Amino acid sequence: MSGTDHQATSHPKFQELSKRLAEVSDLEMAGAVLYWDQHTGMPQGGAKARGEQLTTLRRLAHARFTSPEIGELLADLADLEKSLPYDGDAASLIRVTRRKYDRATRLDDKWVVAMSEASTAAYETWLKAREAKDFAVFRPALERIVDLSRQRAAALAGEDGGHPMDPLVDMREPGLTVATLQALFDQLRTALVPLVQAIAPKHDPAWAEPLQGRFDQDQQLAMGRAAARAIGFDLDQRGRQAISVHPFAISFAPDDTRITTRIIEGQLGPSFFAMLHEAGHGTYMQGIPDRLRRGTLHNGASAGLHESQSRLWENIVGRSRPFWRFFLPIAKAFFPSQLGGATEQDIYRAANVVRPSYIRVEADEVTYNLHIMIRHELEKEVFEGELAVADLPAAWNAKFAAYLGLTPPDDLLGVLQDIHWAMGFGASFESYTIGNVAGVALYQTALREHPGMHDEWERGDFRSLLSWMQENVHAHGAKFTPEELLTRATGAGLDAGPYLTYIKTKYGELYGV
Repeated sequence: MSGTDHQATSHPKFQELSKRLAEVSDLEMAGAVLYWDQHTGMPQGGAKARGEQLTTLRRLAHARFTSPEIGELLADLADLEKSLPYDGDAASLIRVTRRKYDRATRLDDKWVVAMSEASTAAYETWLKAREAKDFAVFRPALERIVDLSRQRAAALAGEDGGHPMDPLVDMREPGLTVATLQALFDQLRTALVPLVQAIAPKHDPAWAEPLQGRFDQDQQLAMGRAAARAIGFDLDQRGRQAISVHPFAISFAPDDTRITTRIIEGQLGPSFFAMLHEAGHGTYMQGIPDRLRRGTLHNGASAGLHESQSRLWENIVGRSRPFWRFFLPIAKAFFPSQLGGATEQDIYRAANVVRPSYIRVEADEVTYNLHIMIRHELEKEVFEGELAVADLPAAWNAKFAAYLGLTPPDDLLGVLQDIHWAMGFGASFESYTIGNVAGVALYQTALREHPGMHDEWERGDFRSLLSWMQENVHAHGAKFTPEELLTRATGAGLDAGPYLTYIKTKYGELYGV
């Protein structure tokens, strides 16, 4: 902590603000523990009571955070903030808290309670709809979520107009807009669609075979945990792992960070790469300094920057040749009969098969962003009033056919596959594409500073990459916007250029296109 930060933290009103924010954080983290249990261990019959508990905690946290006293403290600290370094802990806490406070005070307690109740009910309904493979089961709950999401967007909208979904984009990616994202998607679509078309005739189903077969669930989990530990996620003292319907990561503190995966016994890839993905989130959460805990800086820069870490470890590292030169002997020890005859090239090709597929979380690097574009465009059309919730399945299937050449055979493989709409609608998925793009830019910058990094990966040493991410990304918590953090770390803001070069180079070599 700098000398100026130390002076600020001794200011009585800064201390009072920090105390109040710590109480809010404690309430939010208590709710997060209940959320973890809801998705990993709670019996189905506990849904009603759990919804009531979560609603109470969320209402109390919102009420405490939006209290007039916090507004007064922020106003009183405005002059102190101006005297402090912009990138310091103290100025950043005041600045980020003010941004969140201005947003939160536009939503009253009634809305918070309504959204909490609706999202809890929607999650349970989503599970039932998935079991029935029938969107109609989920539709009423989703219509309620969409209505509440529209209310939130309207309450948060500025006076300068813009797209009706802009406020929800700004919540997840501060400073970005629908127009910014549309320009990014247009750039990606122009390059990726022809690449998918060029690769399609060269697809060989045999490439996928090494990761298909009978893979025991417990051994899959053990193998995934071995990979998570190898890349630097502390599963022993500071982390935990469980199974859930939809993989996720959650953190109550840097020293209590948890991840989940799901198991498909007929395939090794989905669980393994999901484990690396969530462990990537986990390294971010474990890398945030403890001094930022119990405040508004105890988070990532944005959802997209969080995804930059998960997608980096899952794809750039986990699907690379150097990684498998190290990890294949370990994988063979877990599955000697299934993988015993596999070569490094066999696994590298299996891990990088490009083939249009129904499920986003199992999509390859080349087609993945097309999955995100489909969801982005559907949400836009709903917000613009061009598409009704009832028509989402048909619109989903039409876009899948147009973008990926596939028509989902049922709603489970189509519109019901993601958990996100049970928690909120609008700007729900764009962060994954931002993460793909930002992850490559961060990785390439780290590689320039540590040119021997790939040789280290072959030996199972990922410390240079993790340390670089900890220093340039994790250490800042939520101090900076995505553009600010990327510019500080890489010298440039969000740009699809490095990502497209990476994709074209890697898959051009692999497929000869």
